[in-house]
Amino acid sequence: MGSPGLNNWNKVQRLGITEPISWSGPTEFDVIKTHELEKYLAVVGLYESQEEAVSREEVLGRLDQIVKLWVKSISRAKGLNEQMVQEANAKIFTFGSYRLGVHGPGADIDTLCVGPRHATREEDFFGELHKMLSESPEVTELHPVPDAHVPVMKFKFSGVSIDLLYAKLSLWVVPEDLDISQDSILQNVDEQTVRSLNGCRVTDQILCLVPNIQNFRTTLRCMRFWAKRRGVYSNVSGFLGGINWALLVARICQLYPNALPNMLVSRFFRVYTQWRWPNPVMLCDIEDSSLGLQVWDPRRYPKDKFHLMPIITPAYPCMNSSYNVSSSTLRIMTEEFQRGNEMCETMEANKADWNTLFELYPFFEVYKNYLQIDVTAANVDDLRKWKGWVESRLRQLTLKIERYTFNMLQCHPHPGDFSDKSKPFHCCYFMGLQRKQGVQAKEGEQFDIRLTVEEFKHAVGMYTLRKPGMEIHVSHVKRRNIPNFVFPGGIRPLRPSKLAGESKRVLESKVRCQPEADKSTEAVLDGVDDRRKRKREDDNVPTTMGSLKCSPVNSIAPCSTKSNEVVRDSPPVGLLSATDVSSSTKEAESLAIEKIMSGPYVAHQAFPEELEELEDDFENRNQVKDLLGSSKGGPMESSTAKEVVTDTSIDGAGPCSGLRSKGSLEELETDELAAKLSNGIHSTSTAQRKPLIRLNFTSLAKATDKREQLK
Repeated sequence: MGSPGLNNWNKVQRLGITEPISWSGPTEFDVIKTHELEKYLAVVGLYESQEEAVSREEVLGRLDQIVKLWVKSISRAKGLNEQMVQEANAKIFTFGSYRLGVHGPGADIDTLCVGPRHATREEDFFGELHKMLSESPEVTELHPVPDAHVPVMKFKFSGVSIDLLYAKLSLWVVPEDLDISQDSILQNVDEQTVRSLNGCRVTDQILCLVPNIQNFRTTLRCMRFWAKRRGVYSNVSGFLGGINWALLVARICQLYPNALPNMLVSRFFRVYTQWRWPNPVMLCDIEDSSLGLQVWDPRRYPKDKFHLMPIITPAYPCMNSSYNVSSSTLRIMTEEFQRGNEMCETMEANKADWNTLFELYPFFEVYKNYLQIDVTAANVDDLRKWKGWVESRLRQLTLKIERYTFNMLQCHPHPGDFSDKSKPFHCCYFMGLQRKQGVQAKEGEQFDIRLTVEEFKHAVGMYTLRKPGMEIHVSHVKRRNIPNFVFPGGIRPLRPSKLAGESKRVLESKVRCQPEADKSTEAVLDGVDDRRKRKREDDNVPTTMGSLKCSPVNSIAPCSTKSNEVVRDSPPVGLLSATDVSSSTKEAESLAIEKIMSGPYVAHQAFPEELEELEDDFENRNQVKDLLGSSKGGPMESSTAKEVVTDTSIDGAGPCSGLRSKGSLEELETDELAAKLSNGIHSTSTAQRKPLIRLNFTSLAKATDKREQLK
C-alpha cells in the first residue's frame, strides 16, 4: 500500500490517440526505486556539471551572435538597402537530446540556423558562414557535409561539439520571436529545409505531448543508457537512435500519465514486448495539411508498407523515424525488450537491482563467427570522411545478406567502431552471424554470400570523394581470434565455460574460400549460431525446411505476410491498477495494450526490407555477377590464391586439407578478382582482393551426435 499522499493523484489531460492504460499514481515502492534509479544515473555520469551547462549556454549565445552578423553581411553584399540590412536576422534553435534535456557530458548539440529567403544554403551558408567560422579562433574541426540527406556543418566551438543545420524560410525578415511549430513556416520552402526544420518541430511536439516532462526526461535517460549498454542504440546500424527512443518513451508516458520513472521503465518493456510490429507507434493522429507534403501512410504509399517498425513523428509532415530497422535488428531489439521485461519483473520481486538491467551486452561472446570490415585512409581528415561513408552503407550489407538468403542467415551489426592503435588511420566494424533460430538445417544447405559481399564493396568503392589510401577489407574472424583491441584496455577477458544467463545453441557452418592454385577446399567454421536463446513464440512452432541452396543469383519470391487490420474506433480502455502484478491484472493490461495498437493502417509486408534501399542494386549485381561467374559450381579457381582460413573444426573431424593458417583473420579475397575488376568496372583498390564467402550449415542433430560421440 502506498501512503495516502502518494495516492491522491488527479487525472491530467488525456494525451495521445487512446485512453491511458492506467491513471494510477506511484506507490512507496515506486518512489524508492525511482530514487535509486536517479542516483544510479548520476553515479554512472549521465548528468553534466553546472560548469559545463553554463559553457554550453555561452557557446549557443556566441553562435547566435555569429549568424546574426553573417546574415547582415550577406544582406549588404547582395545590395539590400540599409534599413533591410539592419532588420536582417537569423536565429539559432536547438533540438535533439539537448532540447529534450537528456544530454550528457560531452554530448553534441544539435542546432538549426533559420535564415531569410535571400540567404542561400550553397553560396551563403556553406560559403560565407563557413568562411566566418573557419576564421574564428573558437572553432575547430570544421567539417561541412553539404551533400547529406540533411545538409550539416559539424565543428567544435570552444570545445563543444556542434551539428549545425540550415533552414531558408520564405520570409524577408526572420522575427526574433519566430514560432517554427506553426505549419505555415513550411510554405514555399525546399525539401532540405523541411527536413532541417523537422528535428526542431518534432522535439517541441514531444515535449508538448508528454504529461510530465521531468518523469519523461528521467525515463528517457534511463532507456538511452540501457539501449547503449545492450548495443541497440544506433540509427545508422539499423537499430534506434535518439529520436526513436524519445518517441517510444513518450508513448509510455501517455499511457501511464501519473507514473514515476520506475514504473514507466517497467511498463516500457511490458508494452513493447507485447507490441505487434509493424503496428505503428504514434503520439498523435496523422494529419494532412493543405501544404501537400507527403506524410507516412501505407494505404497510399506502397513503400511505407515495407517498414518493419514504424515509429511516427508527431509534427507535420509525419514520417516514419525508424525506416532503417531491418528484420535482423528488429529481432534483436524484440529479444532485448523481452529480457528487459524479465529483469523488471525480477526487480519487482526484489531479486535484482538496476545493475542487472544495465548489464553490458557481451557481443563478442555470443557468436562464434563474425564479419570484420576494416577501413583505412591516408590521413585523419580522409579517415573521417571515408569512415562516415562506409558506416552509412553498412546497413545495406545487412539488408543484402537478409534478402539474398531469404532471411535464413541473420546479421547482428555492432553499433560502434573500433580502432587498432598500432595501425595509423584505421577503424573497423563487426557483424555477428547466425542461422535463423527455430529452423532445422538440412545437410548440405548453403548460403552463398560471396556476391553479396562483393556488391557491397563495389558500392562503397563508388564514393565520389574517394582519394588514394581509402581502402576497405572484409574478413571472417572466429570468436577466439577476435583482435584484442576491441576489448577494454586491450585485454581479452577470460571466457567462462558458460555465459551467465545465456543459453548457447551450437550450429555448424562452413565457409568456402579460394584455396591455393587449382585446389577445391572447404574451411569449417565454428557454429555461427551462439546467440542468446530467449523465450519466443515461434520456437514452439514446428518448422520444416526443404533442401534449399540460397544463392544471391536466385530470384527472390515475395514473402507475403498477412497482418491483422487494426481499427481505431475501439471502446475506451478500462482503468487498471498500475502496481498490481497479479496474473489477472497483467492479463487485463495485455488486453488494453492490444486495443492500443489501433489505427486505420493496414500493415502488409512483401519483403523484409525497404525496396528503396535495394532497387538500384540489380544493375550493379549483374555487373559483379558477370565478372564472378555462376556461384553454383562452388568456389572459383585461381592461379594465385593469397589469403587462407584458420584450420579448425568444431565437430572433431580434424583439420581441413589444403589450408594454411594466417593469423586470426580470414581474408575473403583473391587477386584474380581484383585484376578482373580493375579491367572492367570501377575497382575499390588495385591492391585489394575481393571477398569470397560461402556459409554451409549442416544438420544440428548430426553435429550434436558427433559431439556426443567425441565425449
